[in-house]
Amino acid sequence: MRVIVCIKPVPDPKHWNRIAIDPETQTLLREGIPSTINPLDRNALETALSLRESEGGEVVVVSMAPPDAQPIMREALAMGADRAILISDKAFAGSDTLSTAHIISSAIRKLGPFELILCGDETIDGGTAQVSPQIAEFLGIPNVMHVSGLEVTPDRLFRTRSRIEHAYLLIEIKPPMVLSVVKEINVPRYVTLMNILEAEQKNLQVWSSKELDLTEPWVGLSGSPTEMLGLSAPKRKAKAEMLLGDPKQQAAELTNRLHRLGFL
Repeated sequence: MRVIVCIKPVPDPKHWNRIAIDPETQTLLREGIPSTINPLDRNALETALSLRESEGGEVVVVSMAPPDAQPIMREALAMGADRAILISDKAFAGSDTLSTAHIISSAIRKLGPFELILCGDETIDGGTAQVSPQIAEFLGIPNVMHVSGLEVTPDRLFRTRSRIEHAYLLIEIKPPMVLSVVKEINVPRYVTLMNILEAEQKNLQVWSSKELDLTEPWVGLSGSPTEMLGLSAPKRKAKAEMLLGDPKQQAAELTNRLHRLGFL
């Protein structure tokens, strides 16, 4: 079984206060800000690794990102992926979700046959939840979102549990398909020092636009149909009030305020 996992480097939440916005392109300026694997993509990778352990096969991680994302790809390899493909080209800069899905799906076609593509349900820097269904549409295969449970049946069907508003939807699908997972599906494994050393020996390839069959014009900022009408960072407002009196009086006043606010 070959499982492809799409991962995205995102700004480390610990450094979000350093993120700026380009006033002309209305895109985030991430230069100089440490990146990490999108949290739900870790759950997707853990799902793939668990499937490989039970069913055998290969786990390939794919990401579209700048060249400096190679340490992120190595981290995915350290988690246990067999090999990694970094899709990187200046021509891809500024791609919206449609362009991103178009480019990634082209890379997946180049990789060859697969049974399953796994993605995180959404990313912490965009939150659109659009890329995985768009990849499925480009590849002409089914897509299930909000997956919180997955198993393989004896007759090689994928049995998924998808979280909807007030219930769960159980679906059995014949591969290939694209699944987007939520946090509840598992707990990603820890990476050991030995895993990090082993990852240095694994295959990491970098593909540019020259290696892909990009038949549509949806590439980069100029090929992105999404129009950003406005993007701004909220002003941070800090307010503090000191409670007067001795500790007993302060505790009583704090309790009263919490009660009035509905927290108690």
